[in-house]
Amino acid sequence: MRLSFLAPLLAPLAAAFALASACTTAVSATFPEKPIRIIVGFPAGSTGDLIARVLGPRMTQGLGQPVIVENRPGAGSSIAAEAVAHAAPDGYTLLLSTTANVINTSLYPNLRFSFTKDLTPVTLLAEAPALLIARADLPSRTVKELVAAAADAPGKFSYGSSGNGTFTHLYGELFNQVAQVRLTHVPYKGGAQALTDVMAGRVDLAFTPAAPVLAQVNAGRVKALAVIGRQRIATLPQVPTFAQSGIADFDSALWFGLHAPAGTPGVVVERLSSELQKVLADPEVRRQLNDQTVEAIGGTPSQFAGIIANESAKWGRVIGTAGIKID
Repeated sequence: MRLSFLAPLLAPLAAAFALASACTTAVSATFPEKPIRIIVGFPAGSTGDLIARVLGPRMTQGLGQPVIVENRPGAGSSIAAEAVAHAAPDGYTLLLSTTANVINTSLYPNLRFSFTKDLTPVTLLAEAPALLIARADLPSRTVKELVAAAADAPGKFSYGSSGNGTFTHLYGELFNQVAQVRLTHVPYKGGAQALTDVMAGRVDLAFTPAAPVLAQVNAGRVKALAVIGRQRIATLPQVPTFAQSGIADFDSALWFGLHAPAGTPGVVVERLSSELQKVLADPEVRRQLNDQTVEAIGGTPSQFAGIIANESAKWGRVIGTAGIKID
């Protein structure tokens, strides 16, 4: 059968495909043509802010356009994430994403955006270890001893956090679940207040980012029982990881990544990701991040998407099992 009668119908379709291909090639060749903004959902001086400001100048060099860091703190990074989710999907507005973003998905079901549907992953930038710290005079010297003591006295031992629903709260709930103990949660209005009360002995424990408490640990004002991460911290080589302490499934360091609005052309996402792999491999960048107790990671958009899926499922289970609700 002759199909020549289809030619008039197929010609416009072929032209459309050709035009789309040409547009994609043009975008790939010209991006970026103007400054790029990285929106950080935490204040200046925070770990996420420091990461963005270390990477920004190197991205500027590689991309040939200024990369500007803009802080929009509030609501556990949800304000920043919503702004990027609603931005034009052209690669010029990016989110410095964090563990908090996947936690918020389960904590706040009525958010005006979907982290997984309205944003697309670019790359995993870095991880920062956390610590389980204890008041200096706590009899337990190891995680094993703490678990034994807590099992004998459910609810006796307390841990401070930077607030309900924060990762410092959820680390405690995860510990309760994997160690099968019951620590009492004491929420504060910030991590500094929780640390102050651990040092004063008013609460027993805290799960905290490592960098802000290293000085207190080294001075003996608090003691570190274990590292939350895949490996020991170079400046605290004597402190084991949770895995080395006999607690499995507790190696989730805080992660930081980069997201773009959903619908951003794939070639733009790949351009950004490719440039970031070069930046993150730079020895000077790695040194600057290491100075902040942060490890450069990198990886493809699809690898980052897999990590986010696993993290979302894990923290969703923790929140559901603990029955955490935020008003």
